[in-house]
Amino acid sequence: MNTLRRDDASAAEFRDALVDQLLTNGMITSPVVERAFRTVPRHLFVAEGTPLEATYTLDQSVPIKRDPGGVVISSTSAAYIQARMIEQAELGPGMSVLEIGSGGYNAALLAEVVGEGGRVVSVDIDPEVTDRARELLEATGYGSRVTVVLADAGNPLPGLHEPFDAILVTVGAWDLAPAWLEHLSEGGRIVVPLRMNGITRVIGFRRQGDHLLSTSAEVAGFVPMQGGGAHDERVFLLPDRNGHHVKLRFDDGAPAEMNLLDGVLATDRTEVWSGVTIKHGVSFADLHLWFAAFLPGFCKLAVDEGTDMAAERKTWFPFGVVRGDSFAYLAVRPVPEGGGVEFGARAYGPHGEAAATAMVEQIRAWDRRARHLEPAFAYWPTGSQRPEFGEDTAVLTKTHGLVTISWPPAADAVTGQGAPHNPTTAHTPA
Repeated sequence: MNTLRRDDASAAEFRDALVDQLLTNGMITSPVVERAFRTVPRHLFVAEGTPLEATYTLDQSVPIKRDPGGVVISSTSAAYIQARMIEQAELGPGMSVLEIGSGGYNAALLAEVVGEGGRVVSVDIDPEVTDRARELLEATGYGSRVTVVLADAGNPLPGLHEPFDAILVTVGAWDLAPAWLEHLSEGGRIVVPLRMNGITRVIGFRRQGDHLLSTSAEVAGFVPMQGGGAHDERVFLLPDRNGHHVKLRFDDGAPAEMNLLDGVLATDRTEVWSGVTIKHGVSFADLHLWFAAFLPGFCKLAVDEGTDMAAERKTWFPFGVVRGDSFAYLAVRPVPEGGGVEFGARAYGPHGEAAATAMVEQIRAWDRRARHLEPAFAYWPTGSQRPEFGEDTAVLTKTHGLVTISWPPAADAVTGQGAPHNPTTAHTPA
């Protein structure tokens, strides 16, 4: 256990092992970021008593603060995404960086990367978080190198007149605040965990004239933003015959007549299969993003223990679609010859087959037009000059502008593992 608030040989050993992993996995790619991660004592920024094994793990965040309901509202992010975000920002000695969302550790890393000649400002809306960050930065020797500000970063920050070379947003954002762009230099970079219809990507944007174009993107999750930039999901509960619930969570575009789904879990279940397959262990995170971009009625699902869906948890994923009085959700089944699974959709409701077919059509479209290709993102603030967007570009409306997600024309370039064919449909008892 780590019970001493100091750096020692055992902590340094854990720290070096973590950095070696980050290098091996390509999450750290520059010497200046490597040196920062080998230097800053991560264990001195987490709760006292946190085991070194938990502190220096590759992919686990460490909670800092929870709300009265136990939900984490501030945390030290997983080491891998901290490394990737700093690399995405393309920071170096002498540069200036604004961090939105404080904790202390990440700000100390940034101070090491930009050096004595650089500038780091860290902002948070929660006074408990900023007080803690100041105390820890002072205790670890970074107090004079990081300016911690208590403020809602959704508003312009007083006294910050010089633009920043980079902005790192370390909380989940539904939109980009105009104030952030006011603080960003021409050609500057902003790295932000951006929520797009419920799906988050940590996007590295570069400012180009009146808009932002992506240079990189990573898959990760973050605690949501508080204050003026907060955006709550809408959650609907569907009861089953035993009083358990399926929860449908809409980030945007919740159907107006959700009452049409009353009693839907008492109907027979329908299955539609796509013919699109994937091998075990291969990520299909961009399929979720494709749904968020092109599947009207898209939502995320959660289920209570005791529901029929909970019993089949290993064969479905928490992404769904609502169509009137019916809903469908992403499912898989084994490929007969082994070595992979086939994508499909299971559905409930009088028109469950239509809902499942709508999802399957988008699985096939992803396989045909986007699989194996990296999407590009752009942010177009209100008032910017926007081009005509083609059929391979999804346009998501935000409060202060538009987000676009674009895939290159791909019909001839993609060689998916499963060729589309006519769907197969089966009815099973609910």
